[in-house]
Amino acid sequence: MADASLRVSTGCSELDHLLGGGLLPGTLTVVLGATGIGKSQLGIQFANAGTEQEGERGIFFDMTARGDSQNHADYAQRIADWNLREMPLERLADPNDLWDREKSRFDTAHPFFNMGRRVTRDDLDPDEYREWQADLTRKLDITIRFFYGNFVHGVRRCVVDGIEPTDRPSESFQFEIFEYIHNQILRKDSEWVARDLLRVHYRENAEAVHKHAYSNKALTGLILCTTKEVMLEDLLSRPLDSGDILSNANTIILMGKIREGMKMGRALHVAKHRGSPCDESIIPYTIGEKGITLQ
Repeated sequence: MADASLRVSTGCSELDHLLGGGLLPGTLTVVLGATGIGKSQLGIQFANAGTEQEGERGIFFDMTARGDSQNHADYAQRIADWNLREMPLERLADPNDLWDREKSRFDTAHPFFNMGRRVTRDDLDPDEYREWQADLTRKLDITIRFFYGNFVHGVRRCVVDGIEPTDRPSESFQFEIFEYIHNQILRKDSEWVARDLLRVHYRENAEAVHKHAYSNKALTGLILCTTKEVMLEDLLSRPLDSGDILSNANTIILMGKIREGMKMGRALHVAKHRGSPCDESIIPYTIGEKGITLQ
């Protein structure tokens, strides 16, 4: 088993133990479960644990497209006494702002909030699709700005929340955008992320880019995906869409309802965890004032 000191804590000590010490740095973990099952609370615990391990809390990228947002602010305040600072949705005005912590270090961003409820290509007529594409470039600029602007100031963990259920994940705009984030930001060398963001301003900022370089192998991601399945037993039999980001994740955690006699409870199961042995039990958990506690 790998040295537990090299692991990334989930913020839940019982879950860390279940994972053989925690998550592997530089990997992607997918958490699957229905609305209200506790995914966002786990995300808060994971992000908050960055304070102790890396000296910086993690960040939240909210992918919801319905106009509302996840309850990150309420959960963060209750669980960690943390007032989330949201990034304004505008293009990078002055590239020098990147190196100013006050102007670059934000806890959360929600750039796709006005995209409507539609999340698949089949839901859009040709005109709507062209309009969606026209807006996408600007929002991807904001997305790169958010992640890079935090990583250069020491953030090493991120939570992507608000992935909505679809019949075919391969057709989901949200999965398409996440794959862009994963491949073009999280897994990309920091210099090339800076080039994508700064473009014509790269040369004049090259010295600062090198000074603020970070290793993409130290970036650990948690993606929270809402499912139609509510019961854990249904999630356990859920096939992964071939080739999607779920099948490429290092770790997959399933969260769902279970029957306990005449009552319903919550439980989780680690369905996949490359890199070390892990407990494959179904573990009940509760959600309290400070987040998730495994029983």
